[in-house]
Amino acid sequence: MISHKPLVFLVTALSLLLELSVSKHSGVTRHYKFNIETQNVTRLCQSKSIVTVNGQFPGPTITAREGDRVVIKVVNHVQYNVSIHWHGIRQLRSGWADGPAYITQCPIQTGQSYVYNFTITAQRGTLFWHAHISWLRVTLYGPIIVLPKKGVPYPFPQPYEEIPIIFGEWWKADTETVINQALQTGGAPNISDAFTINGLMGPFYGNCSAKDTFKLKVKPGKTYMLRLINAALNDELFFSIANHTMTVVDADAVYVKPFKTNVILITPGQTTNVLLKTKKHRPNTAFLMEARPYATGPASFDNSTTAGILEYHLPSNNATSKNTKIALLKPSLPKFNDTIFATKFSKKLRSLASSKFPALVPQKVDRRFFFTVGLGLNPCSSPNKTCQGPNNTMLTASINNVSFVMPNTALLQAHYSNQSKGVYTADFPANPPFKFNYTGNPPSNAAAAAGTRVAVLPFNASVEVVLQDTSIVGAESHPLHLHGYNFFVLGQGFGNFDPNKDPAKFNLVDPVERNTVGVPSGGWVAIRFLADNPGVWFMHCHLEVHTSWGLKMAWVVMDGIRRNQKLPPPPKDLPKC
Repeated sequence: MISHKPLVFLVTALSLLLELSVSKHSGVTRHYKFNIETQNVTRLCQSKSIVTVNGQFPGPTITAREGDRVVIKVVNHVQYNVSIHWHGIRQLRSGWADGPAYITQCPIQTGQSYVYNFTITAQRGTLFWHAHISWLRVTLYGPIIVLPKKGVPYPFPQPYEEIPIIFGEWWKADTETVINQALQTGGAPNISDAFTINGLMGPFYGNCSAKDTFKLKVKPGKTYMLRLINAALNDELFFSIANHTMTVVDADAVYVKPFKTNVILITPGQTTNVLLKTKKHRPNTAFLMEARPYATGPASFDNSTTAGILEYHLPSNNATSKNTKIALLKPSLPKFNDTIFATKFSKKLRSLASSKFPALVPQKVDRRFFFTVGLGLNPCSSPNKTCQGPNNTMLTASINNVSFVMPNTALLQAHYSNQSKGVYTADFPANPPFKFNYTGNPPSNAAAAAGTRVAVLPFNASVEVVLQDTSIVGAESHPLHLHGYNFFVLGQGFGNFDPNKDPAKFNLVDPVERNTVGVPSGGWVAIRFLADNPGVWFMHCHLEVHTSWGLKMAWVVMDGIRRNQKLPPPPKDLPKC
């Protein structure tokens, strides 16, 4: 049986102090070793072999301070090719360590190893690591906690304790088989069987899972920081704690203007730090912490609820039996398709934009892009085949009608060695190939063109991208993640983006800065970033099924003139394809 002791996973103030006691100056190097190995785990009354790091599920926490160098040796002991992505880490001039298979590296083959080496620059907060090949991230994930430099306080009250809460998704079936079958048949893959909080499902999945419930024990009158991470494969989630209010202070490892809320919306790929102030006196009640999906698309989804329990510590002199049953209060969560709540929540997120933590929003734009994102339908791959998409079609997904095909060698290696021929073409369209009513009646031809096409950016270009949802198969929210960068979310709206009217409403003063943003269902979102990080950077939907179908692309950012504006050579142990 796998160990899932909460004490191993919780990061208390004490353990942080112990772990970081070596950090007496900025720039400590922290070493980790990740053994990729299988482990038998029992969930929902069923044992299965899963891929883990060091036999842990969720995987180990990486803890560092801003300015630290992190060196992780990953050794692959499983049958699958593996790569690990350090989600949200800027990877300034360290693109070889970013991790997406066939984008910045060939995957680590069975019996091989690779050392990921990067420095955390000008970032502090919660991020996470996960596998970045096929669907292996379903169990290969864990928190990254980046503390401020030693002696630098948070811009909010110091919490009494800090606890990672990482949401996951669980299938009884083997997920590699699930997605491979779906890609062959052209239909949607089978939905998950459960969601998890710190690897545990909670009491709503029957007697089998009731004992596997994450419990957060708190003291009265204290402030706790919950480091929320959505590592689920295919579902955005609402999260709430019964009878408690949370204060949002950080999103995607960037401080935000604090605001109070009873419910958090968090998409796959996003992180959110919240402060939880406990009640002054210990109540004779326990409180459920629940998460369940926000789902907008036409496809079926796992409409279940995972739950943990918030419990107040019993005083040591309390003679009450620990077996005494106490009331368990439930929170109120929005309906699964509550886009109004989702929109209001997203609009509350604003950068702190203080003198210490400024919002450096690009005020001018050098390159503009208009990207349609959504699903499509391709004809069956052969005339004699029956496909399981609508009307005997195959489901696909695309950006500007390009359904991205993964190459057989890494794009970054091809770019660095000037050997792009036969690997990719540098002609990704800046606009859709044809205009239509993106959120209205779909065009008659719903097919997407396959290709490995990239968009090239000069170093330090100021880039604006409008991401427009389409309703070809059905309007749906898409959490888009950009590797190697944070971006500013300037504005969003419903319907089709109007280039003449909508830019006037952009927030160029304190927009939220993050690495993953939800494109509104039946709407658009506008982002800006400065292309100051040379390399090849993946941008894709963080709903894994959409990525599998092709909702992805890559940016090639050219070197600058100066030495510190160029991509260094690849490390000697870079895996080979």
